Amino acid sequence: MNIKKIILILLILAISISMFGCKATEGFKKLFSKDGEEIEIIRSDEMEFDTGEEDGMRKTVLYFKNGEGLLVPVMRKIPWEEGIAKLALKNMIDSPTLRESLSQTGLSPIIPAGTEIKGMSINNETGICKVDFTKEVLNYENEKDEETLIKGVVYTLTEFPAVKEVQIMIDGEVLPAFKYGSEVNKPIKRQDINLVENLKDANSNVVVYYKGTDNGEFEYFVPVTVPTLAPMSNVFTALEELFDGPPEETGLFTDIPNGVNLQGVELKEGVAYVDLAVDSLDSLKEEYIFDSVYKNIGLTLGQFEEVSKVELLIDGKTLDEAGLEFMIEETIPAFANEY
Repeated sequence: MNIKKIILILLILAISISMFGCKATEGFKKLFSKDGEEIEIIRSDEMEFDTGEEDGMRKTVLYFKNGEGLLVPVMRKIPWEEGIAKLALKNMIDSPTLRESLSQTGLSPIIPAGTEIKGMSINNETGICKVDFTKEVLNYENEKDEETLIKGVVYTLTEFPAVKEVQIMIDGEVLPAFKYGSEVNKPIKRQDINLVENLKDANSNVVVYYKGTDNGEFEYFVPVTVPTLAPMSNVFTALEELFDGPPEETGLFTDIPNGVNLQGVELKEGVAYVDLAVDSLDSLKEEYIFDSVYKNIGLTLGQFEEVSKVELLIDGKTLDEAGLEFMIEETIPAFANEY
C-alpha cells in the first residue's frame, strides 16, 4: 500500500471520528434538555437512582401537609424522564387528580393550584438549584401555608444529592420576601422542618420522627425539629426526646408502648446499640409493634452521619437472649412513608 493511500485512509478516519463526536455531544444535550428550556443539570452519574419494580419509574420523596399543617415526606413512584426534579415538584401541585390520589392518606398538596414551573437549573459547583414559578404559587391562605410551601419545595429538591440549596423565583425575579414576610431573597438550605418553639434557651436542635394520622386509617411518620439544652445535637438527646413523646401542640404520637423506656445508647463503628428497659416483654411480643418501634428509632437516628445501623437491646441483652425471635433489618430505613 503506497503512502498516499495510507494518508487518505487516516484522513477519512479523522473526519468520521469528528462527525461522531459532534453527534454524540448533541445527543447528550438532548438527553438533558428540551427546545426552549434551560438544561436540567441533574445527571445520572451524580445520583443513585432506584427505578423500583416497574421499568421507567423512580422512587422519589415528595412533601405534603397534614391537617395540622405539618410537612410529611412520602415516597412515591413517578415516571423516570428528563428533568426528574421538575417533575417531582409538578407532582406536588394541587389538582383534583392529586387530591383524589391522596384522599386515603388525609394529606394535602402544598403548592397552590394553577402554579406552573417556568424553569429550573442547577449549578454543579455550588449545588444551588434555581426554580422559577408563576405568580399562582403565591395563592396560599396564611402564614403557615407560606412556610410549608417554601420548606416543602426546599426539602423536596434537596432530596436530590446534587442540590444543596434552593433559590425560589417568581416570573424570573428574586423577591425580597413572600406576602407573609418569609425571606426568599437568597438560596435556602434545608433546616428546621416542622420546628416547635417550646424552649427559649435552646442550644441545639434534633429532628425526631413521631407518628400522625388524619383519618384514623393511614398512619405516617412526621419529622419534627425539637430544640434542646444539649450543647450540640447527639444520638442520646434525640432518642430522649423521642421517648419523652411529641409536643402536645403537634397532635402527634409514637408507637413506643407504655413501659418501654430508653436505658442508654452506645455508638461503635457506625452501629448505634440502643438499650431499652422493658417492664414486660408482652408489650413487644407482636412483631408489627416491634417493627414500628424500630423504625421510629431508626428514622430519628438517620440524621446522624456516624450512624449506619441500629441494634436494639433489651436490658443489655440481644433480642435472641431476651427471647424475641424477630428478623430485623438493622440498616437505617430509606423512607419514612411510602404510598
